[in-house]
Amino acid sequence: MIAGLERPSSGTIELKEICKLGMAFQYSALFDSLTVAENICFPLVVGENLEKEYSEEELSKLVKERLSLVGLAGIEDQYPSELSGGMKKRISFARAVVHDPGLVLYDEPTAGLDPVASTMVEDLILKLQKEVKASAILVTHQFSTIQRASDRVIMLHGGHIVWHGTPDELFNSSDPYATQFRDGNPDGPMKVQN
Repeated sequence: MIAGLERPSSGTIELKEICKLGMAFQYSALFDSLTVAENICFPLVVGENLEKEYSEEELSKLVKERLSLVGLAGIEDQYPSELSGGMKKRISFARAVVHDPGLVLYDEPTAGLDPVASTMVEDLILKLQKEVKASAILVTHQFSTIQRASDRVIMLHGGHIVWHGTPDELFNSSDPYATQFRDGNPDGPMKVQN
């Protein structure tokens, strides 16, 4: 809803400032028929409210900069089918920040990744925040991602905020929602459905 992909059924979403948004989808959402370069440039060349028209040279420069930023320089002409899952994830991050957004939305950025790959993705998120100077909202169920890449935590259940605080507060909380999540206990206020 923050990205405008769905409308809220009730309530409002307010951003203190109007800013450009970047979005990194859970499973990369790359276009198989486009090259890496074309995937990264997609938000700059397709849509109704484009900021400006970019020359081929400007697009090429942006692609090279963003690929370098995510550690994948030199693969502009490859297609998604030629890339590993981790590489696709990094390409989606490059696309999310190609237009220097003020806010990047990450949907489960470490979903399906092993612990080593998860750490690499968390490091990349922190690097992008520093280099691009963009705030981030991460949706995650992974505790290491919360600890390493978050300043504030908001837990939602049934469409309501049930707990909020810092990662350290989550780790030390005796709140039943926080302890159920932290301990992975199926018994608690968040009923697990089979």
